[in-house]
Amino acid sequence: MKQSNKQIDELFMMECIALAERGGGYVSPNPMVGAVLVKNRKVIGRGYHTRFGRHHAEVNAIGSARTSVHGSTLYVNLEPCSYYGKTPPCTDLIIKNKISKVVVGMLDPNPLVSGKGIRKLKRAGIKVEVGILNEECKKQNEAFTKFITTGLPFVTLKVAQTLDGKIADISGKSKWITNELSQQIVHHLRSRNDAVLVGANTVNIDNPELTVRKSKGRNPVRIVLDGGLKANSNASMFTNNKSRTILFTSTRSARANNLKIKKLLNKGVEIIELPAMKKAVLSLKLVLRKLGELGIASVLVEGGANTFSNFVSDKLADKLLIFTAPKIFGKGIDGFIDLENQTVAKHVRLSKVSIRNLDGDILIEGYF
Repeated sequence: MKQSNKQIDELFMMECIALAERGGGYVSPNPMVGAVLVKNRKVIGRGYHTRFGRHHAEVNAIGSARTSVHGSTLYVNLEPCSYYGKTPPCTDLIIKNKISKVVVGMLDPNPLVSGKGIRKLKRAGIKVEVGILNEECKKQNEAFTKFITTGLPFVTLKVAQTLDGKIADISGKSKWITNELSQQIVHHLRSRNDAVLVGANTVNIDNPELTVRKSKGRNPVRIVLDGGLKANSNASMFTNNKSRTILFTSTRSARANNLKIKKLLNKGVEIIELPAMKKAVLSLKLVLRKLGELGIASVLVEGGANTFSNFVSDKLADKLLIFTAPKIFGKGIDGFIDLENQTVAKHVRLSKVSIRNLDGDILIEGYF
């Protein structure tokens, strides 16, 4: 059966999305972008944004072409840039090479530049079509979209629990609730997020490394929320240099524990002091604002119960991933133990929910 033009456009856009994914974890805070050059319905060039500060996808696609790109169609999942940043505008290169048509998945979400690249191409006489696989393109760069429009990182809560909602047994232990496949996916998620965040209790009980070991990719920045400065300074994440580590604490706790602060600093841990709201509890909004200022566009929150509850209560989480193992603990620690006043009539509800079977574990994904 002959394919329609829309079906062909979608196939090439799917390839753009797949190419863009190769830059995941390496291009942030830039977006993931893939580009495909097509002439006479045959691919003549491919490219993607490989690392932050390097050539954009369009440049790499044009550079890879083995034949003239004159009169070709360029597919790209994100609107080509029209401004000078770390690299020259991609629109200028597209115009210079006399590409006749550009098919775009989504507009650049940056309110300062959105639509300008499209208008520049059209003024040059290039045909432009926007919106092919728009929702898929938006989901792929959801972290970039939030970061560029708010200055705050995209926050994903990752919960590993039993069928009866326990994230740890009665003694507080949580290794390992989920199976090997679930753990591999979590490590993949770490490699794709700029930072992974836990509370001090998780550091003391689980002693996690928070590095990528069961998947390919780079290690994220490790973040510890420790308003009372209770985390064990000899914990694994403080004693190895496998990744950048940042500890947030309260100004009062830092002044009262000067020797501990010096010990952590000597180990290479970065300390950020914030004013505490009450009982050494830090403002998550301030934490996220600081991370945004550091160029961290996405954060994977891995525990524990207090941290999960606070992100939900403060309405600062964007996505929830719950990995549920076919186990029952009976007694143990609930994932959202501090989330108050949730009833049948008043509760937190997720949207765009999807479910996957992971060799017996169940992954539920949804958005707040």
